[in-house]
Amino acid sequence: MAPKIFIDGEHGTTGLQIVSRLQGRDDIELMSMPAEQRRDPEVRKKFLREADIAILCLPDDAAREAVALAADAGTRFIDASTAHRTHPDWAFGFAELSPGQGARIASAQFVSNPGCYSTGAIALLAPLVNAGLLPTDYPLTINAVSGYTGGGKQLIAQIEDPTREDAISATYFSYALTLAHKHVPEIVTRAGLTRLPIFTPAVGRFAQGMLVNVPLHLDLLGEGASIATLHAALADHYSGGGVVEVVSLAAMSALARLDPEEMKGTDSMKLYVCGNDEAGQVNLVASLDNLGKGASGAAVQNLGLMIGG
Repeated sequence: MAPKIFIDGEHGTTGLQIVSRLQGRDDIELMSMPAEQRRDPEVRKKFLREADIAILCLPDDAAREAVALAADAGTRFIDASTAHRTHPDWAFGFAELSPGQGARIASAQFVSNPGCYSTGAIALLAPLVNAGLLPTDYPLTINAVSGYTGGGKQLIAQIEDPTREDAISATYFSYALTLAHKHVPEIVTRAGLTRLPIFTPAVGRFAQGMLVNVPLHLDLLGEGASIATLHAALADHYSGGGVVEVVSLAAMSALARLDPEEMKGTDSMKLYVCGNDEAGQVNLVASLDNLGKGASGAAVQNLGLMIGG
């Protein structure tokens, strides 16, 4: 019998993208609440408890409530909110994080989907920390730009509808100016850092795509750190294939620019190691679709591991 999948919050930006990826599959049964019953808490509870796997595309408090309503029924969860990303009892839904992580996701009742920015940052940082090339207390800065769909329906409307009173006309803007973005805790926890990074996110006037930049000084890194050794550590970590590609140094040297829309419409991620050994400077860059590997695509990848497909 095909596993029953319920998307709680299917009409939000992430939920709609997940639905589009799952529609037409014959290896699952996709559950959907009738439109007239979506605000009925008892109907929602019934769907959550009858599902084999519930994918939560909700605000944090609503995600916690959903788990409380159905965890005892044996429902398995993929939570796309921030609520459980550092919780020790939840498997972190980034299969490429470490050996065995995919197996942990496959067998877990509770899986937390990573944030979009943090997916890129952790992908770059965790392998270098584990290889001893990046000190856990390095004074990191993480600079990133995302497509505006990452802000959900309200931000999408503010950018796409110029008639709104709160319309945003900027082609690019920085935010989280107090340096307290919600993705920082999971970056610290999952990359194994002991010092808070300075994270400066921004939004561009393009719908989907993302670049996450981590600039480093080579003389502050571990012994033997160079562009080549950093690249080798990342390439070795992701050598098993899958959705993360470490771009070769030869290919990188031929590029004049990186496009934040490069990976839009895909569920994969590319990692670049740029820089100048003579200057002792390197810039690590992750390129991904903020709704692909950064959200909905990751949820579907985790679902595939959990149902063995």
